[in-house]
Amino acid sequence: MFRHARTALGLTTSRSVAPSLATSDGPVIRVAGQFPEIKVSEVMEGRVTFVGLPAVDVGTDIDWHLNPHQNRSWALNLHALRWMGRLVVQYERSGKREYLDRAAGIAEDWVRKNPRGGAGLSPWAWAEHPVALRAPALVCLSAYVRSGWLSDSLIEHARILSDAALYKEGHNHGLDQDIALLAIGCRLGHERWKDLAIRRMTRSARLAIDAQGVLHEQAPRYGVYVHRRLGVAMEAIRSCGAEIPADLAARRRSLETYVSHATQPDGRLVPIGDSPADVRPEGFPHEEDTVKVFDGGYVFGRTAWNDARSAHYSIRFGPGRRLHGHEDHLGVTYHAQGRDILVEAGFHSYEKTPYRKWTTSPEAHNVPIVVGAEFREGTATRLVGSSVERTRQSYRLTDTAYGVSRTRSVLVNHGADLMAVLDSVPASSRLRNLWHFGPSLRVISNHDGRVVLADGDWRATLLQFAMPSCRPISGQTVRPGAISPRYLEKAEVATVLSPPVSSVLTLIVPGTADPKVSWSGATVTVGTPGGPVSFVSSPDQPRPAWAIG
Repeated sequence: MFRHARTALGLTTSRSVAPSLATSDGPVIRVAGQFPEIKVSEVMEGRVTFVGLPAVDVGTDIDWHLNPHQNRSWALNLHALRWMGRLVVQYERSGKREYLDRAAGIAEDWVRKNPRGGAGLSPWAWAEHPVALRAPALVCLSAYVRSGWLSDSLIEHARILSDAALYKEGHNHGLDQDIALLAIGCRLGHERWKDLAIRRMTRSARLAIDAQGVLHEQAPRYGVYVHRRLGVAMEAIRSCGAEIPADLAARRRSLETYVSHATQPDGRLVPIGDSPADVRPEGFPHEEDTVKVFDGGYVFGRTAWNDARSAHYSIRFGPGRRLHGHEDHLGVTYHAQGRDILVEAGFHSYEKTPYRKWTTSPEAHNVPIVVGAEFREGTATRLVGSSVERTRQSYRLTDTAYGVSRTRSVLVNHGADLMAVLDSVPASSRLRNLWHFGPSLRVISNHDGRVVLADGDWRATLLQFAMPSCRPISGQTVRPGAISPRYLEKAEVATVLSPPVSSVLTLIVPGTADPKVSWSGATVTVGTPGGPVSFVSSPDQPRPAWAIG
């Protein structure tokens, strides 16, 4: 009876001997960069620094309830013990025994004070993600410490990591759980843990990453993270003497297309969803095509690769919000002539604050809002038409996020830089669209339906016209807004709110304060610094509402 109970818990090896550091001598998986850099001298003096917040004195008799900054990420990092793992790495590099002794002291202190199921523990002690991040650090320590307390803790971690009820399938946390379980299984020679980890991570990758490389967590930043962690996973599989599943490697490669297209010409990742605006992906090869429509809900386009002056844009559609996504459907971003022109609120933190909640709302994005209508969270948006040419692309999208048909058509012209956006709702409704401009831009003029913005001597102009009358509409509201240029930081930006109308054409013209606009029937011609651009606008066309004039 007891033998079967232990088997159900996954505690026996193929030799029917309970795994233990005393009886197992499996390899310790070491992967470059798996533990973040720390200030070693600081940790040796009893202080820690996490997520860019000021250092905190923890001493040697650590209070594991500490969270002086009241920051979720800080508390997670304290309990993840990756900072302890980095001390082990420093010992291996330097041979200084005091680093290893300090690492062992930290780990033993944590194990002694945080028994699973104990009363009054920090909620972060046994939360699923700290468990997944802590286990590889404990495995790393086990190369030099083989004490019973560490062996028992590794088994406890593996029990949790192998529990299907606690597994985050299709999520980056699940991948971290699999890497951790693989590391323990490899170290303790437990074949079933190893096999389970590899089997789960392969199945999970199929759920998380579609055939085009889109990560369903709805934030390109997590595409970067998952790509890196899959690299760690593959190296761990290889170190364990197992074969890397072909599908796992293929899904990782497909992420490279997604991330490269989501990277602006200045090297920064476009801040869609929970993606900080200062992330700079490196080492992601790109394909030849400059435009990519991802069925998972993204359009990315650029003038050219490897040109810092290239224009770049993004458009959001697809399934409703989930995981790290925002309510950003129909939203656009625009980067041109070396500047962020249209931006989004981006990612500030995971703290449960009103500002965090606002950053995920439609109002934090460049979208049309239906006046007086209630927003329906999680509504899907369809891409119903597109036309992709080398120097010009156009798209038409629609949804019912406010209970009525909401349609947006977007045209982007390259060389002669221009973005044109046509928003429409039924005649019985009214919309107002929001435009959040880059933090380097300030409004210097607002009259007669023209808003001029400046960055030093450089200018950009927003123009708006009521449709189908083609008359300029005035009354734009310019108000201060905020975005997050990096974690826990805010920057003030200019936000332009259009007057309420049923259909409005918005032109964004980089590089000039006085673009000439003329109409001939439904054909509009816009003077840009790169030359005139003409197109036909009609909100009633079932195809993209733009054509070359």
